[in-house]
Formats: sequence, C-alpha cells, structure tokens
Amino acid sequence: MNIKGLFAIVILVAAAGWSFAAEDPGERIHGDYIEVRSCDVYTGPCFANGEMGLVGKEAILVWSVREGTWNDVALDGLSVIAVVRTDQTLGDQRYQSRSGKALLIADAEADAKQRRALTDLAQTLACGLIEEVVEVKSSEIEVKVASCSKSGCASVKAGELVEVSTRCLGGQDHICGNEETFYPPLTPVQAAAPAFTQLAAFRDDALNCTWESVGGRSAFIGRFSR
Repeated sequence: MNIKGLFAIVILVAAAGWSFAAEDPGERIHGDYIEVRSCDVYTGPCFANGEMGLVGKEAILVWSVREGTWNDVALDGLSVIAVVRTDQTLGDQRYQSRSGKALLIADAEADAKQRRALTDLAQTLACGLIEEVVEVKSSEIEVKVASCSKSGCASVKAGELVEVSTRCLGGQDHICGNEETFYPPLTPVQAAAPAFTQLAAFRDDALNCTWESVGGRSAFIGRFSR
C-alpha cells in the first residue's frame, strides 16, 4: 500500500473516532440551565468590588431537563430549582468556594421516584454549593428559554415560590464601558451567556428571608449535561 492509501485510512479512522466522541455515549441527561444571583455577574471590576461582602449571597438555580435519566429514572421534561443562601458573596467557585442552605423545588409533575432523582440531580450538579437542604417542596414549574440571537431571554415560574424573567443584554446595559463576564456560572454548564434580570423573586420563609430583584446584569442562560 502506498503512502496516499495509508494517509486515507488514517483520516477515515480519525473521522470515525470524532463521530463517536460527538455522540457522547456517556451523557445520560441534558437540558437548559438558568441562574440568577443577587449581584451582577456581567459588570465592571469597580462595581463588583463595591458589591463584594454586601450582596450576592443568594442565588436561584434552575435545571430544566430536556431528555435523559438520573439514577436510572427517566426525567424527560421535568425541572428542579435550588434556591441557595450563603453568608458570603457567591463569586467564582473555583477560587472562593462557598456553600450554604438551600430550598429545593421539585416539579409537581414528578412522581415520588422522579422527585427523589430530581433532588439528587440538583445536589450533584450544584457541586458542593448546597451544604444543607432545609426543605424539599413540590410545585408546578414552567420554564421557557427563547431561541433569541443572544440566548438571553428566559422565564421561570414555580407557583408562588419563584419567579424569574430575563432578557438579552444590550447597549443600554453598559454603564462604565468596562463590563465583562466578571463571574462564571456557579455550576459547570455549556454555552453560558450572561443576561439581564428583569425580575428575580423568591417568596417563601424556608430560608428565613425573601427577596425580589428588579433590573440587574445578574443572570446566566446555558445548557447542562451529565
């Protein structure tokens, strides 16, 4: 066999390997991810330094399953929310790891087995962010992620407990002209895009506090897989 023939075989084998890797046979579950914090994540360093230690101690994390299983339980179309409260600003978990108490909200459409799988999924994907689960509640959860050009439009409604609305960032959201994605998402996700929070509200006393934020560069929209 000549050199050209060997080269062609190598290319075919490599292409087959790439195709196999692209299918990611190890992936068991995937879906949409929405995160909102009580501090800006897309901001200038001067703004971020002014918020550290004062705000940003709360976060709402939403995993909306498109398809897949967890603990051998099918979770297609179901969602779970973690509302987290810590005693310090939630920043970059890679360098300043924080953890705190959390209220978990499981999809009311889930049966008992799915509910257990959803709560375990949230605790696992939170990667140490959740130190203590104070309560698990059930609620109807509606998650909408729009396919807009900048992938920043989303909404979440979990009964009277949680409400989130975001939009894409625009020129009107640049205040100092030195903005950047100052903080990464709190959990490992793909294709995360910062977004503007029109409303982020938590209305329950399980964490001994409620909050409502209107207008902030404090959200991420992305995808998760495991």
